Amino acid sequence: MRQSKPARLLRLHFSERDRFHGAPLYQAIVQRCRELHIAGATVFRGLEGYGETAGIERRPIVVTIVDSIENIERLLPELESMMDTGVIVASDVEAIRISK
Repeated sequence: MRQSKPARLLRLHFSERDRFHGAPLYQAIVQRCRELHIAGATVFRGLEGYGETAGIERRPIVVTIVDSIENIERLLPELESMMDTGVIVASDVEAIRISK
């Protein structure tokens, strides 16, 4: 069975060195998403990248999060307060859930 609905996709870009209360930022973000019952979050570790400073960043982190527009709007202030630096990219998407 296929179900489709409007959703929002977030991509958070920051460094592996970033922390939140002493823990790796990506772990803290995933934990907060679980606490808020967000539909899903995945962490990707890059090999290399660069951003606004144009400096080469070893081990960049990208966290992708997807849920309803309402739940993402509820999550965004939490994420903004957890991040000291980085970029959050938001895209409106269509979420297609497959279940058999």
